[in-house]
Amino acid sequence: MRHCMFGALCLMIGLIVSAAAQDSSMTLAPMATSKFVNMPGVPTCMKIAVQRGDPSKGPSTMLLKFTPGCQVPWHWHTAGEHLMVVSGSGKAEMKDSKPAVLKAGDYAYLPAKNIHQFRAITAVTMFDMPDAAFDIHYVDSAGKEIPPDDALKSDKKPMAMKKPMPK
Repeated sequence: MRHCMFGALCLMIGLIVSAAAQDSSMTLAPMATSKFVNMPGVPTCMKIAVQRGDPSKGPSTMLLKFTPGCQVPWHWHTAGEHLMVVSGSGKAEMKDSKPAVLKAGDYAYLPAKNIHQFRAITAVTMFDMPDAAFDIHYVDSAGKEIPPDDALKSDKKPMAMKKPMPK
């Protein structure tokens, strides 16, 4: 049996999954009643409310809130991510691509296993809809995987990705 590592988030997921399993009608998750929690392995300046599904098991819809200046350092996910900004603005950047400023109403798709980072310019609320189970793998400036604690040290500054040396 697989155990959920995310504490309060798992309890909330269980309630949502149970409700969805019992009811085949429309899912309604009003933002005013959404319960935002911190999730281990992500910056504390980012809070998550699961709107539908179980992010530890498969596709889901999560509502994310970022405080101004919140940085999710370079990382990748096993799943692709569909992002839709509800309010605010932030800078999304993929390795070897030009950064993009995302604003309310903007949509972005981040392909699976592609290294990227995000920084909230203002307070940001956005939907994140991974197309498989959610995980996060942080990397250093050379692209080597590092533990979350190393990536999330509060004194870390945003880093630029090094381009690989030509062979």
